Amino acid sequence: MDFAFDARTEELRAKLLAFMDEYVYPAEPVAAEQRAALASPWDTPAVVEELKAEARRQGLWNLFLPDGEYGAGLTNLQYAPLAEITGRSPQLAPTATNCAAPDTGNMEVLAQFGDEQQKKQWLEPLLAGEIRSAFAMTEPEVASSDATNITTLIERDGDEYVITGRKWYISGAMDPHCKIFIVMGKTDPDGSDIRRQQSMVLVPRDTPGVTVRRAMQVFGYEDHYHGGHAEVVFDHARVPVGNLIGEEGGGFAIAQARLGPGRIHHCMRLIGMAERAIELMCRRAVSRTAFGKALAQQGVVQNWIADARVAVEQLRLLVLKTAWMMDTVGNRGAHTEIQAIKIATPRTVVDIIDRAIQLHGAGGVSQDFPLAELYAGARTLMLADGPDEVHQRSLARRELKKYL
Repeated sequence: MDFAFDARTEELRAKLLAFMDEYVYPAEPVAAEQRAALASPWDTPAVVEELKAEARRQGLWNLFLPDGEYGAGLTNLQYAPLAEITGRSPQLAPTATNCAAPDTGNMEVLAQFGDEQQKKQWLEPLLAGEIRSAFAMTEPEVASSDATNITTLIERDGDEYVITGRKWYISGAMDPHCKIFIVMGKTDPDGSDIRRQQSMVLVPRDTPGVTVRRAMQVFGYEDHYHGGHAEVVFDHARVPVGNLIGEEGGGFAIAQARLGPGRIHHCMRLIGMAERAIELMCRRAVSRTAFGKALAQQGVVQNWIADARVAVEQLRLLVLKTAWMMDTVGNRGAHTEIQAIKIATPRTVVDIIDRAIQLHGAGGVSQDFPLAELYAGARTLMLADGPDEVHQRSLARRELKKYL
């Protein structure tokens, strides 16, 4: 395993780091100010569109997509360090480079499983950053950590599918630019194979019977930058059968294919969040005095900083190993490592951000520093893409199989 950055990665890293310093970090307070003045909190601040235009001009666009026809054609190992950089400003940088979830996963699904008409109608405008999308799977009435539990029905009626169900925490759905939902539901609820009951279908937002009911808060936040997290009701919404992605019964397999790369993206961005927290921690430690000496001279603070550095270096190596394995043996071959990074990364990063908050005192939970939002985002990722406990269960089973 050679994790040295190749020439293309080095070139893109240098460009992206400069883009962050010159454009993204200065835009953070501007975006907050502009958003406060918007008629709707879900509208996009003008500076975000300016960032997108500049990123596209510099070739820092669709870096996540390994498909050379549609994206940058980078491997997971090449993209991982770039995702880390964007994670330092998770509210702006991923969107600015058109590398923000849930659009990334949805574009991967359409690129891999969509037919030509679906790609033309939905993938191309997503790749151009002209529209946003949402992935509708989680439901309030069941434990959605087990995807076989979902109850939303996708029923065939002649040349149409009829979708009935209620979803929530559907990321991006509050954004007025969100034009399409990928909905996971059951086309064969009584099928003998519980992993062949589900299918995915494209449902335009303006379809009659689709209601975006409300925005769901996360630790009191409404995630305006990423289009919020909505409760969405599908009340006998009808779409043509041509809106089916792949085949009936293929939803579970598509979901698994979607989540593999997504976990790499999330985990590398989380490492970027941890790096920013460490930077803020160090700046605070050398600038504040308590009990007669600088915080940087306090033993407990030194321990926090040292432990954070060790933890981040460990995480980065594990995630890079996972990216390398996905590139060399495929997602299935890297299954154990994918689960390992999903368990280890958000848990560790939450702890690092928590220490940074503690070091900042009241400022750490205020809007004057990004730490509170970083904490909320990192803590939420212990649930997103499957709760940690689900991955622990599966990982333990794989380990125990060796001894049975």
